[in-house]
Amino acid sequence: MVTAVHRMLPPMEYVRLHDEAAGLDGVIAIHSTARGPAAGGCRLWTYPNADAAMADAFRLAEGMSYKNAMAELPFGGGKAVLRKPAGAFDRRALFEAFGAAVERLEGRYVTAEDVGTSVADMEFVANRTKHVAGRTSRPGFAGGDPSPWTALGVFEAMKAAVRFRFGGTLSGVTVAVQGVGSVGGELCRLLADEGARLVIADIDDTRCARLAEDLGVRVAPIAEIAEVEAEVFAPCALGGALSEASVSALRASLVCGAANNQLADPSVAQMLLDRGIAYAPDYVVNAGGIINVAAEYLGESSDDVRARVLRIGPRTADVLDRASQEGLPPSVVADRMAEHLMRRPVAEPA
Repeated sequence: MVTAVHRMLPPMEYVRLHDEAAGLDGVIAIHSTARGPAAGGCRLWTYPNADAAMADAFRLAEGMSYKNAMAELPFGGGKAVLRKPAGAFDRRALFEAFGAAVERLEGRYVTAEDVGTSVADMEFVANRTKHVAGRTSRPGFAGGDPSPWTALGVFEAMKAAVRFRFGGTLSGVTVAVQGVGSVGGELCRLLADEGARLVIADIDDTRCARLAEDLGVRVAPIAEIAEVEAEVFAPCALGGALSEASVSALRASLVCGAANNQLADPSVAQMLLDRGIAYAPDYVVNAGGIINVAAEYLGESSDDVRARVLRIGPRTADVLDRASQEGLPPSVVADRMAEHLMRRPVAEPA
């Protein structure tokens, strides 16, 4: 069952999702359709209550509007957040019920995989709606797991940010990576190949140990990763990594990572600036995944995806350069750039 669409202040449409038989409990949030259908992944996570899930959906949907605009994609911003059922559950039933809810929105929202969901889950969604990406890849076309594209975009952004902050390459630079899941782990491999020195941490000790053995890198406790001696801090887990406390303890002079909503509070952006820490805004940096999702939905090729993802580096450099010239936090500058793009027709040259 899906309840009616509501409108929030500031404007935010949302659809509450509930299907007890299928184990479905969550929300689809639509922040903007100014540039096209609201696009954003479906997150499956353990939330203490429905209000917490809704708050996360709103925050993530807003972030997708900014991310999609900055990546110059013909999409607005949306997000689906589902509460993970306690105990064993039927994934097919849950995601087919979710797909039916997406279909009832008649193309206003395009979903894909996100934290806690997979390509297989999106195939279940596709049984009930065509408004889904992140499915099994086809030769010559975009698709499949978007996390390698997200990692590549972060890697390109970090190269540009290191050049801006330190005037050199990643070779010999120490990067502290918080979270080594599908994106963070792939980022570590790219960084290691580039000659960076890595310190890693993750809530999953086994995953962390396996990657450390593969790459021969140092492991730090997850509670201490922001405090290790490093030039770059790369938050690649869940949001809120940059709080007043963590920034106070931060030793790195550059932050560039894959996590969404890294600033626990907007005031942290000024704190980073005051401490002389360059910050590559998360939604500028981590757009590779949604670029792949968009290309899949539009029927484009993997070459189209790569070309767009490789533009993340120059775009990051542009944001950091403008912020330096204006004496403003990079997140403020990026927001202004994205808001400008949101107000312009997609067909108009950016």
